[in-house]
Amino acid sequence: MARKAKTPRWLEAARRRKEPVPEGQRADWLVRALGRAGVLPRAKAERALREGRVEVDGRVETDPFAPVHAGSVVRVDGQPRVLEARTLALMFHKPAGVVVHGSDPEGIGTVFERLRAVLTPELRGYEWYAVGRLDRDTTGLLLFTNEERLVAHATSPETHVPKRYVAEVEGNPSEAALQRLREGLVLEDGPTRPAGARLLAPSRVELVLTEGRHHQVKRMLAAVGHPVRTLHREAVGELTLDVPEGSFRLLTEAEVEQGLGFHAIPSPSGRGRG
Repeated sequence: MARKAKTPRWLEAARRRKEPVPEGQRADWLVRALGRAGVLPRAKAERALREGRVEVDGRVETDPFAPVHAGSVVRVDGQPRVLEARTLALMFHKPAGVVVHGSDPEGIGTVFERLRAVLTPELRGYEWYAVGRLDRDTTGLLLFTNEERLVAHATSPETHVPKRYVAEVEGNPSEAALQRLREGLVLEDGPTRPAGARLLAPSRVELVLTEGRHHQVKRMLAAVGHPVRTLHREAVGELTLDVPEGSFRLLTEAEVEQGLGFHAIPSPSGRGRG
């Protein structure tokens, strides 16, 4: 049975307010549109709304889910702001110890805090979404984007974007163990897709997955008798990590399209470009 499509939050807000949705226009909700266009990241946008600093089409707006579209006139602190958005993506070299969550109860820090600390001023206005996750102790390539459709594309089980990892493991995996990984294993949550697997050095394994389940690399290697000691992600799609730990760089449009197979489409809040 097909799953019923979920009503977008901006449309729920429009219905509550009894506002018409412009015929033939795609809409977005205000806070997300501001973050996507690099005007204000979500937390700052929500604060600006609470403080009455945002106007939409000539009136003060306080609802984060207020619908906006290409023709909306938006002002922040009295200044007109364009909601035209283009798809941006960056690669970040995640260090060990930080979590890919919005908060960290252990107080070590989040990857979002580490990223914002090194962003250039012109990039700090965007709301950055992590493309997938890495465990706290896993290092390496983590992608971020201002476009949620890119997140969905790169993490979808149907897309099969490859991710390449290098793991230091206990013991010295045999060819038989590597072959089991290549053929796919049955884990507690079902069979895995076949993986690329090769021995780089004693106790050092390269694993290429085309799916991304919880702790999958660690569980697969443990299942063949070689628990992971350290784990590092080297590549996603055709993109290979090439920045120092704790730093980032923006991806080019060609890298997003060719490296990740994502072709941007116009944003609901503007014409956009990818």
